[in-house]
Amino acid sequence: MTLARLAARHGVATSYSPSAGLTVDVPDATVVAVLAALGVDASTPAALRRALADAEAADADRLLPPSLVRWGDGPVPGLSDELTVVGTPVDQLPLGVHQLDVLHRDGRTATATLVVAPAAVPQPEGRAHGFLVQLYSLLSGRSWGMGDLGDLAELASWSGRTLGSGFVQVNPLHAAVPGTPTDPSPYRPSSRRFPDPVHLRVEDVPEYAYAADRTRLDELTERAADLRQRVLTKGELIDRDAVWELKREALDLLYRVPLGPGRRAAYCDFLAEQGGALEDHATWCALAERYGPHWRRWPEGLRDPRSAATGRARRELIDRVHFHSWLAWLTDTQLAAAQRAAREAGMPIGLVHDLAVGAHPEGADAWAQQDAFAPGMSIGAPPDAFNALGQDWGLPPWRPDVLAASGYAPYRGLLRNLLRHAGALRIDHVMGLFRLWWVPEGHPPTDGTYVHYDAEAMLAVLALEAHRAGAVVIGEDLGTVEPGVREALAERGVLGTSVLWFERDWAGTGQPLAPETWRPGCVATATTHDLPSTAARLTGEHVQLRHRLGLLTSPLATEQRAARAEVSEWLSYLERLGLLPDARGDEEAEVIAVHRFLLRTPARLVGVWLPDAVGDRRPQNLPGTWDQYPNWRLPVAGPDGRPLTLEAVTASPRLHELMRVFRGVGGRSGPRTAPPGARPS
Repeated sequence: MTLARLAARHGVATSYSPSAGLTVDVPDATVVAVLAALGVDASTPAALRRALADAEAADADRLLPPSLVRWGDGPVPGLSDELTVVGTPVDQLPLGVHQLDVLHRDGRTATATLVVAPAAVPQPEGRAHGFLVQLYSLLSGRSWGMGDLGDLAELASWSGRTLGSGFVQVNPLHAAVPGTPTDPSPYRPSSRRFPDPVHLRVEDVPEYAYAADRTRLDELTERAADLRQRVLTKGELIDRDAVWELKREALDLLYRVPLGPGRRAAYCDFLAEQGGALEDHATWCALAERYGPHWRRWPEGLRDPRSAATGRARRELIDRVHFHSWLAWLTDTQLAAAQRAAREAGMPIGLVHDLAVGAHPEGADAWAQQDAFAPGMSIGAPPDAFNALGQDWGLPPWRPDVLAASGYAPYRGLLRNLLRHAGALRIDHVMGLFRLWWVPEGHPPTDGTYVHYDAEAMLAVLALEAHRAGAVVIGEDLGTVEPGVREALAERGVLGTSVLWFERDWAGTGQPLAPETWRPGCVATATTHDLPSTAARLTGEHVQLRHRLGLLTSPLATEQRAARAEVSEWLSYLERLGLLPDARGDEEAEVIAVHRFLLRTPARLVGVWLPDAVGDRRPQNLPGTWDQYPNWRLPVAGPDGRPLTLEAVTASPRLHELMRVFRGVGGRSGPRTAPPGARPS
């Protein structure tokens, strides 16, 4: 019980409930390891007793919790009548993060972080629909082997003007860990604070027009065209490393072009605004070029971003530090241009950026913010009905105690940068604002445990930064969700994620939920990047794929029967609702019926997975695979598996037939331009 009492004081769970009526005890070794990562020694009985005594003494003497929140004009829970606020009264403080100093009537003093936040995050204006797309997968006739920010601007402008779309949601555009091969997953980035310059449209950099070595640029452009054609016409996979090799050489040429006075001033403003965070990021990039991407293998002095050795290396590599800072600025400007194109096209939201749940342990964030991350830990998921072995995502977690002590500075800076050019932010695994499954290094995921965060403070900071940016917030709340989490998110205006196939009366009949009973506060969609496309699910091809890769946990025939039964049940329901007027077996008509159903729900936002709109059968990511399946490397394709360019996607008759069901959604007057082939009557 002594260990359990100590763990509870630090937010570390000693048991968890994977399902109703079932409780699993966490191994003592796990609890001890997690406490050690939080700076608490419980390795021996004597150390445990000392730690508990220290914790209890600190609790008895504590006048305030580490963080306090005032929502809107409400009170501040935890601020008792025995305490007097030193300085400005709490009810007069503006929105923001403040240091709260108090004086107890017995003369003791205390300090805490106070977050004054709006009551809720901004809400969508009416109802809207939009595309969900993995940007790398959408190549245009101008892409250098993968989709880029120029393509994103084109998609947003076209869908807003032609289809009346309200948003485009993209995968995380975070900076990746360099090296060959680069991890292609956008959910394991080097840095979540800065975007990856691999997404740059090189020709859109103003200095491109003035580069001196035109011959070399033309050669690189020709090689890029060949790379694009190999993906689009020869069936090759998207090769992020090859794309970056070409772009980096081209950008090195553009870097030599002097900036004009106005551009120079804008760049200097960006450097001043980003400050030390950008300097750290650019320094890590420069050091990674010289010593490799694994900073724990660098010379010892360089493993500390604040060491004298790192300071000397930064000065020695100053040109490369400036180069990477310049790349961050270029990427920021093109993100701004894409959001501007979306808003000018009439989109009320525009770009929806995606926040990955963590950053790579060898990446720039983990190097620059070492104190904020728990050493020897990674986050994942406990065993459940879909994965009996649990999951280890290999991403170090933030320490909740360090976040609180810093006034949530790392979290605030992260949100602020992501929201610079966003109409909305999607938060992957939003349950991580409340608790995360920590797995000690060298242990299987089954030996992990939950560590709790100050969810009230995390939500308040989120609401504050979203309010400042005027951005909607979407939480990916699929899977195992702790009781009360969805309610807490909804109270603060955070939209959830509802996927058609999962929306059933799980507590009762198990039947599909009637559309009118869906929660309004969500993005309703038919699938996600981690799930089968709708066409694959309707045809059963997703089962065949998993069978070929040896991923089924039951015999093929059993899995096929279950899949057919699920689809048949949904199609019968769609028929009863009058949403599937055509005969069954027409897969395209069935995809349309699924989206008609989504529009029958009260969901504020309806998302269309772009590959669904053109009949793509292949998932972008197949969980449970690594090199068995080309995760994160497939271009958008048609039903026959042949890749489609952005231009072909926008001209697709199948896409336009599907999007007809969205006409008038959101109270807008409808498309402002006609689809290809339209003729005036």
